[in-house]
Amino acid sequence: MNLKNWILTAMSIATIQVAFAQESPKEEDYFKITRVPAPEGLLLEVGGLTMLPNGNLGVSTRRGDVFVVENPTSGRPYFKKFASGLHEALGLYYENGAFYAVQRGELTKMVDTNGDDKADLYETVAAWPLSSHYHEYSFGPKVTPDGDFIVTTNVAFGDQEWWRGESRVPFRGWTLKIHRDGEIEPYATGMRSPAGVGVLNGEVFYTENQGDYQGSGGLWHLEKGDFSGHPAGLRWSGLPNSPIKITTEEFDKVVDPQRVKDANGRYIKPENVVDDNFVTLYEAKKSLPAIKLPAVWFPYGVHGISTSEPIVIPDGVFGPFEGQLLVGDQGQSKIMRVVLEKVNGEYQGASIDFRNGFQSGVLRIVFADDQSLFVGETNRGWGSAGDANEGLQRLVWNRELPFEMRTVKAKVDGFEIEFTKPIDKESAEDLSSYAVSSYTYKYHPVYGSPPVRNMDHEILGVEVSEDGMKVRIAVKDLKQYHVHKISLPGVREANQSHELIHPDAYYTLNNIPTGTKMLIKPKPVPVVEVKEEPKKVAASSTPSTGIPSEAEIKTLLAKNTCTACHAPNKKVVGPGFNEVAKRGYSPEKIVDLIYNPKPENWPGYATPMAPMPQVKREDALKIARWINSLK
Repeated sequence: MNLKNWILTAMSIATIQVAFAQESPKEEDYFKITRVPAPEGLLLEVGGLTMLPNGNLGVSTRRGDVFVVENPTSGRPYFKKFASGLHEALGLYYENGAFYAVQRGELTKMVDTNGDDKADLYETVAAWPLSSHYHEYSFGPKVTPDGDFIVTTNVAFGDQEWWRGESRVPFRGWTLKIHRDGEIEPYATGMRSPAGVGVLNGEVFYTENQGDYQGSGGLWHLEKGDFSGHPAGLRWSGLPNSPIKITTEEFDKVVDPQRVKDANGRYIKPENVVDDNFVTLYEAKKSLPAIKLPAVWFPYGVHGISTSEPIVIPDGVFGPFEGQLLVGDQGQSKIMRVVLEKVNGEYQGASIDFRNGFQSGVLRIVFADDQSLFVGETNRGWGSAGDANEGLQRLVWNRELPFEMRTVKAKVDGFEIEFTKPIDKESAEDLSSYAVSSYTYKYHPVYGSPPVRNMDHEILGVEVSEDGMKVRIAVKDLKQYHVHKISLPGVREANQSHELIHPDAYYTLNNIPTGTKMLIKPKPVPVVEVKEEPKKVAASSTPSTGIPSEAEIKTLLAKNTCTACHAPNKKVVGPGFNEVAKRGYSPEKIVDLIYNPKPENWPGYATPMAPMPQVKREDALKIARWINSLK
């Protein structure tokens, strides 16, 4: 090879290397998902996970079994069945040689008394009523610092409306504290489908799923006597040992004056509610101060469909994120990261994506001794992202530092963001590197809510710390009680030009703190240059059909949260887009169904699609034309 050719070859290799180096890493480059192989033919459908002192893993299943997994972090784990015959064991705890599982109607203690590694003593610690409705699940137990157990219970669904929560027997839709002697102490109510209960740093938290009176999933901090919003459990607020003071009648006067009951005393769905005639959870709290606001709303279809277990990242684990929370989501088969702070004595904070791509719905998570994370999965027939109905997987960190927002904190005039690595100051000082919008949810007796009272907020100024580890942004018209989407699309890592792995945070602003406002620097006056008008470039969409390009449709589907429930060629929560295309609807009909879904058209799907009035008609038409192109 002559010198000229050698130089050209070297330059080409260098160019390729630079281009490769500039490509921003993704979450999977730092956190690897591995499979924990189960015995052939075993359908786990994990309901509970707990670590044993010797490093073994305890697993309970929806199908009623308890397994002990020996060497769970090795390539060849060994599953031993410890117990069976339980009724949907959706939580598991181990202590002093005994397993404790929550079944539908009781907390059960299981012990091996003869040393054969199988439970031969099943003891009822405490039991609560059942009405036989299929949705009356129970979750837990978690243990408080004083040694008591915490359990949460699901409501049933109405006969006419499957998604309307009803508390048919005492303490359905409640959080219960169970003492070691078996005494059941009612603790709080307002739960609908509280699949994730946790005692985090000594305090009780739980996660909620979207549904009636729940605009989206959320994380609540609970104290005794709290009412977190769903009214079904108020039916039992008058019992002698109830700490709840609100009655159903008081609730109806404030929140649902239009609701009426049928001959059996059950509520009938109102048919003539005007869309603008609604209150938010925060407005209802003005008349019912006992309402407990969520510490964090999870944006529906973005961070949460069926929110599950919250846990604390232990000290020394997962690098810069220690002490923060991880929260699973069943519907989207993912894990979110939550950053909490207290403002005016109340928890609030931000939800940030953490790891997507699990093979089934994430229900339970627990850290192993080697600092990896076990992830227990099931979709229980409701559907979830991924290609399996169940699973047990591990999340392993490679010990390299990802470029992320480490924390997000509220300020009197905006937000302060801390990073895991120094940022490029030029990009960070550019106001166009940031975008903030906000919204809230309706508080009403129908399934879920679209984002409402949407606002865009001007970025007024930015301050970058000397070490490049923090920025503070001033935001025009912060909105108390709104979820603020904080986007940092233009911020880059110092010396690398890498984008943030997750550039969006969703901060629930229950309280605006006091403090000193930023000094806003005058914006530079732009220099106007007169240039020749460029020639128009043909649009990426095909003008004759209006079908978006691949890049445009990906953006549209993600922006409007369509991919949370639908995939192009397979069933997720809803049908694949290709199945919709086979129906032969016109684009206008598909748009109408986006705004006014007809669940009866898809009887094989248990979860109904919520109306999507927030989708712009222009976007909806493009999506509809693309769907029809899949025929």
